[in-house]
Amino acid sequence: MSEENVTRVYTINLGRAWLTPEHKRTDRVVNMIREFAEKHMKSGDVKLDQDLNRQIWSRGKTNPPRKVRVKMVKDEDDVVTVSLYEEPTESAPTPAPAATEAPAAATAEAKPATEETKAEEQPKTQ
Repeated sequence: MSEENVTRVYTINLGRAWLTPEHKRTDRVVNMIREFAEKHMKSGDVKLDQDLNRQIWSRGKTNPPRKVRVKMVKDEDDVVTVSLYEEPTESAPTPAPAATEAPAAATAEAKPATEETKAEEQPKTQ
């Protein structure tokens, strides 16, 4: 009944960590992420990625982030790996924006010509 690599993306609100004493906040945030992963991925074995851990601890022990966007991957052995979510970037631009840029470029070319004619008219009238 094991599932193959279930992947989910969550934004975890960590604001409740501010209810704990100041010197324990980041420790509490790490525990909150583990508890969130256990609850939502239904697994007791949770591992935090090194990059996620570094981001959480980057501002010290007393000032962790208020929210964090994470990607959770549950493998076949029910081990959940929590890592930072990175937005996918598109390598090839779509043809639709290129078509919309052409009229904007034509409009941009037309405006400087109008400004030049206004600049030429002003000295003549004086």
